[in-house]
Amino acid sequence: MSSFTFIFSSPLEQFRVLPLMPFLSSGLDFSLTNEFVVLVSVFFFVMVLFSSVINQKTKTYFIIPNRWQSVVELVYTLLVSLVKDNIKSKEAQLFLPLITYIFVTILLLNLIGLVPYSFTLTSHIAITFSLAFALFFGINIIGAINHGIKLITLWLPTGTALALAFLLVPIELISYTFKPISLSIRLFANMMAGHVLLKVIVGFAHSLMESSDLMFFFHLLPLIVLIPLFGLELGVAIIQAFVFSILVCIYLNESINLH
Repeated sequence: MSSFTFIFSSPLEQFRVLPLMPFLSSGLDFSLTNEFVVLVSVFFFVMVLFSSVINQKTKTYFIIPNRWQSVVELVYTLLVSLVKDNIKSKEAQLFLPLITYIFVTILLLNLIGLVPYSFTLTSHIAITFSLAFALFFGINIIGAINHGIKLITLWLPTGTALALAFLLVPIELISYTFKPISLSIRLFANMMAGHVLLKVIVGFAHSLMESSDLMFFFHLLPLIVLIPLFGLELGVAIIQAFVFSILVCIYLNESINLH
């Protein structure tokens, strides 16, 4: 079996974590993987992006924006509006760096997965859940610092009769604890489903190309369909980063202001 055929053997092959430089020591695996390469690449790109919009002589932004600065300013304006609209607090801007980091990181991780032969990190539930759980844990710490024991009012709506409290509190508590799960599954499922669909269509076109009869001439049809689907997947990658950031802002608002 050729390596080219192996690539199209399964739509799920693209999600495998592959060791690029195997390294085992004392029973522990320290191998350099494609997952690690993507993380380092995203971190490096973010550093280059934000440093390129600063004039190294004056340590300020350029008066006449370059291309990268225009992109950063557009993202900044969008995120400032997002934070102000969803976090109703005088200290809302304190969370702007956090939301910026979340949005830019998830957006780049989503976009880099669209590059051929790359790796989609956000298509792994372990990654998205780790991120969502860490944010959820931090949001609860912020709520506990601001409100103390009053944080439990998140699970007991104001004005609820005592007789209904025994019913509503377990329901609200279950709904609340499932927030990081739903947050991670939403991102993971959308990214994985879209990439699988693209790979299935590419595999179908490849199968038609291997045909020796008239079916060979129909391989262009799925490739044509692939173009708008790729654009759709690009939109999904941007929207999912935006939705993830919005939901984090909403959870922060609930933690700060309670019900």
